Amino acid sequence: MKTGVKGSLLAAVSLALVGCAATGGGAASAGDKPAASADKPAKFDKNPYPSTYTPYPGRPTAVRGVTIFDGEGGRIDNGVVLFAGGKIEAVGGADTAIPAGYDVIDGTGKVLTPGIIDIHSHLGDYPSPSVDAHDDGNEATSPTTPEVWSEHSVWPQDPGFSRALANGGVTSLQILPGSANLMGGRSITLKNVPSRTVQGMKFPGAPYGLKMACGENPKRVYGGKGRMPSTRMGNFAVNRQTWAKAVAYKKKLDDGKAVDRDLAMETLAGVLAGEILIHNHCYRADEMALVIDMSKEFGYKVSTFHHAVESYKIADMLAKEGICSAMWADWWGFKMEAYDSVNENVPLVHKAGACAIVHSDDANQIQRLNQEAAKALKAGRRMGIDVSDAVAWSWLSYNPAKALGIGEQTGSLKPGKMADVVLWNGDPFSAYTRPEKVWIDGALMFDAMDPRRRPVSDFELGQPGEGDVK
Repeated sequence: MKTGVKGSLLAAVSLALVGCAATGGGAASAGDKPAASADKPAKFDKNPYPSTYTPYPGRPTAVRGVTIFDGEGGRIDNGVVLFAGGKIEAVGGADTAIPAGYDVIDGTGKVLTPGIIDIHSHLGDYPSPSVDAHDDGNEATSPTTPEVWSEHSVWPQDPGFSRALANGGVTSLQILPGSANLMGGRSITLKNVPSRTVQGMKFPGAPYGLKMACGENPKRVYGGKGRMPSTRMGNFAVNRQTWAKAVAYKKKLDDGKAVDRDLAMETLAGVLAGEILIHNHCYRADEMALVIDMSKEFGYKVSTFHHAVESYKIADMLAKEGICSAMWADWWGFKMEAYDSVNENVPLVHKAGACAIVHSDDANQIQRLNQEAAKALKAGRRMGIDVSDAVAWSWLSYNPAKALGIGEQTGSLKPGKMADVVLWNGDPFSAYTRPEKVWIDGALMFDAMDPRRRPVSDFELGQPGEGDVK
């Protein structure tokens, strides 16, 4: 967690100017480009920074004799998983036939799971080394900055990406702006692969998110400068006024009226249209309830409350509204709004039938999310909440995938889904267990037994020495 303002991706609509045919006099001649006019308003490109992600090459692979957690609560002992062409082909018992030509891996005594998906990360925006020059997560110049996009700060060479892959089995992650602002900007979902550009990491087809923040951070950042908001009621007033402006902007678009292009309003119009997902940093139960009311007032939906240390108090409400909670296992008490947590928060939310997620918000904790989930699982069992290991894995894979709008593509081991897979060298809820192999879209991206399969970013290769050829 950052000592300053904490940060608590489906590529969204940006709406890019495309001219429409002018109305008026005669027909345009061949070769004339249509021009925009007052009654033929401009439209905007929904994807001006498209994903260029291409899966790394893989080989047809079978893992047999392994314990399988499928990510949606299913467990198979002594099972077989087949994947080829970047997709899961089959998941079954010991009698599952393995086609000729497949690389066969013995998984005896090991566990195979979907890759971990971290719904709340700042890798790339707050990369290592943590120096002022890399502090690119908070555009702390206005209480609302929905016009900024986190991907425009992501540094693909951040060593944190490879650490999350090799140490934590993280195959996808959402990069969010920080939480200085009520509306911090767009988030982006990435595949955790080496790339020269952030576009080469962008999860294809994933929707953008909008990062919002409740509570102490926005009022501290701006109230301390003599600006609004300086109180929680100020937070809501600024939010509501901004949403009211966005509703009016979207109505003009829907009515076909000409508008001056406004990048902030484009993002909010995308949220109101259901194309951009809300990820809201919010700790207290009462504020989460107020945000839900505000979302109904202006016609948007919250995908996930992040940090959410008091979700256990309103778990039934969250279940009814279909809102996920991204939570820590036992990280609390570092400020007043984070004070009233319980170690059983995650399992209590799960027991209520709501969507529970374990997240990191930290470059070190992302390497141990399996252990964080284990702590929450143990806390729940101590109070009598019986959650199986296989079901608890959904807190790390399928639930975050659903909350990010990518649950149809990844997050569980189902035929046809992306082969984002981790082979653990033991019980994945043990502090002694590490990823042995990690595949992303069926490509072996990490192998603990093969030094050549341990990714290192350009930054980590070092600088030329005195005697090196210049």
